[in-house]
Amino acid sequence: MSEQNYSPRAKESWPAPSVHHAISAQVTLPGSKSLTNRELVLSALATSPTQLRKPLESRDSQLMIEALRKLGTQINRDENGNLLIIPATTDISLASVQIDCGLAGTVMRFVPPMAALTKGAITFDGDEAARRRPMKTTIESLRGLGISVEANESGALPFTVRSTGLISGGELTIDASASSQFVSGLLLAAARYEKGLTLQHSGEHLPSLPHIEMTIETLRARGVLVHQPDELTWVVEPGDISGGDIDIEPDLSNAGPFIAAALVLGGSVTIKDWPAKTTQVGKHFVDLLTQMGAAVSRTGNDLTFTGTGVIKGIEVDLGIGGELAPVIIALAVLAEGPSTITGIAHLRGHETDRLAALTAEINAIGGNATELPDGIQITPDKSLSGNTWHTYEDHRMATAGAIIGLRVPGIVIEDVSVVSKTMPEFVSLWTQLLEQKA
Repeated sequence: MSEQNYSPRAKESWPAPSVHHAISAQVTLPGSKSLTNRELVLSALATSPTQLRKPLESRDSQLMIEALRKLGTQINRDENGNLLIIPATTDISLASVQIDCGLAGTVMRFVPPMAALTKGAITFDGDEAARRRPMKTTIESLRGLGISVEANESGALPFTVRSTGLISGGELTIDASASSQFVSGLLLAAARYEKGLTLQHSGEHLPSLPHIEMTIETLRARGVLVHQPDELTWVVEPGDISGGDIDIEPDLSNAGPFIAAALVLGGSVTIKDWPAKTTQVGKHFVDLLTQMGAAVSRTGNDLTFTGTGVIKGIEVDLGIGGELAPVIIALAVLAEGPSTITGIAHLRGHETDRLAALTAEINAIGGNATELPDGIQITPDKSLSGNTWHTYEDHRMATAGAIIGLRVPGIVIEDVSVVSKTMPEFVSLWTQLLEQKA
């Protein structure tokens, strides 16, 4: 199978379909972005080759693959889309390398701590919007480990890592309040540091703890010793990272728009191969959508969400996983009662300021959304009307608009091409979903 080109495309407006019938659909989702990019990094650091089965094919994963290739890792895709990863030799030396992060937070925050294990000058940059994402913690972390980093005063992309290829490790304290990815990036590479790493978070708030739990589980599955003396301290022992055969789970965060459709339209949506046990934050959709009116049942490996077309308002702290917020907020716009979603102040540092963007777009179609210091408050309004739904270069803004468009005719997604970041096949899957009438 040849690799797809996921470079930025021309903007592509898309009229979001409005539907007046209940659905009965099954959806097979692509692999998890969070797991794919963690496993790619660990595969590049491993002592033997890794076969990744059912990895995500998207712009984010392709950016990670290209970054690792530039650092000497061999990555080949077979006719089924599986990846064979052969780690670079440990003594590789690079004169000068340019890494394109695009808009992928996992690339800009996971790759620098492992790239510093390579001799040379490695420059990280990305899309224009990526230069607005917080990177100061990564830069300061590397410097705290004794690595030379050339960066601008804003603490953002671009920056250049200059390393001898040897990292002592030891103890490091950081403030990861802006993103749990700062913690994960360091933990993923830490076993290759001479003394391993004892990492402590010093900030008042740490978002998306489930993503750190995912990182720890992927490390342990490869034989890395990880201890957690307390909730905000992690100890990674130095040692080998094993290769092997690894299956990537379906992306449960990307399940959100599809299972939301069952609540909006009534009927049922079944997600194929929903894991019985997982570290993915998307698992929390089960409880969240149940609170909003869904019935959830499992048959074998599949999970079915059933709705009546009546959506309940919700009051919830989504600090566990802000990436779920756009789906919950979109449903709240169509709910019968008010909703308050908090614990998501860190969404201001994602592909865009998602709190400001969601508030602006909801109000532009006649909704009633108020931005809070750490969330959004929504009072439903029945007089919603169609309008251009701006996407702000953010894939989750596009899918949130598609959910609202199911019930509000005339919603036009400004640029649906942004979904290529994590789910290039979104439009085709969405179209197939809505054709499956109950």
